[in-house]
Amino acid sequence: MIPGVVSRRRFTDLSEQEVLALAISSEEDDARIYRTYSEKLRAEFPASAAVFDGMAAEEDVHRQKLIELHQKRFGDHIPLIRREHVSGFYARRPVWLVENLGLERMRDEAEQMEGDARRFYETAAARTTDADTRKLLGDLAAAEARHSDKAEELVEKHLDDDTRGEEDREAHRQFVLTWVQPGLAGLMDGSVSTLAPIFATAFATQDPWTTFLVGLAASVGAGISMGFTEAASDDGTISGRGSPFKRGLSSGVMTTVGGLGHALPYLIPHFWTATVIALVVVFVELWAIAWIQNRYMDTPFFRAALQVVLGGALVLAAGILIGSG
Repeated sequence: MIPGVVSRRRFTDLSEQEVLALAISSEEDDARIYRTYSEKLRAEFPASAAVFDGMAAEEDVHRQKLIELHQKRFGDHIPLIRREHVSGFYARRPVWLVENLGLERMRDEAEQMEGDARRFYETAAARTTDADTRKLLGDLAAAEARHSDKAEELVEKHLDDDTRGEEDREAHRQFVLTWVQPGLAGLMDGSVSTLAPIFATAFATQDPWTTFLVGLAASVGAGISMGFTEAASDDGTISGRGSPFKRGLSSGVMTTVGGLGHALPYLIPHFWTATVIALVVVFVELWAIAWIQNRYMDTPFFRAALQVVLGGALVLAAGILIGSG
């Protein structure tokens, strides 16, 4: 065995005591995950936080019952065995990744958590030939099924249609403010602001490789600048626009993508072929920006298209005229 690497055991090699210990540690982990979700949501989505509080409490109850069963059958000492020690056992997302999950994704993750546990126990129970083990696994599967039922009851109790709709609208608003708006600003800046230097270079030199290098430099430089500007301009505390790191990442990446879209065609060595393809890409970029504005920012499509296409056309024309002069 490689030093520092823990050997994983097969589930079929576990004793009944170890299966019970594994169930106990799994219940502890799931309760911890639900409480992490709850704390993350409490300020903005109190009703959903209450649902996850209730689910964590339900996990605590089942964990206590499992501990009592272990004490009755095997004594007070519970072996230390966790999911990562067992080959093929369902995995859980690391808790620290909760920072990157939205409200709806947390709900989906919770549903998947309960479903994963239930299916695992049902499958394991069906494959074993030992009567006591089959009963134990069947009881665990039934407990997980009851968890799902309890989760539905908690949702009905804390999340009526109006409350859920309000939280969903707030989650959508937060998504737009944190990801879409900075990303759209970056895409617009990257697509439009790089048109002039790229096409000016193209028509001045008619050298595709030089044009590509200028486009690459302009795109990457603009991406870095926009990313740092967005992250430094607002920490999100007062405006509620979310993490500055996320906003900066979205803005910086989309700025770079916007510029690279019409720079990459100049990797083609034939100047006019590269230029025609680059112009087609510009057309697609500008209409994509208009669509995003209409889809997420509620800007009328015709007005968005007129603004973006007209602005882009003017910058493009300036670049071509300057490069041809």
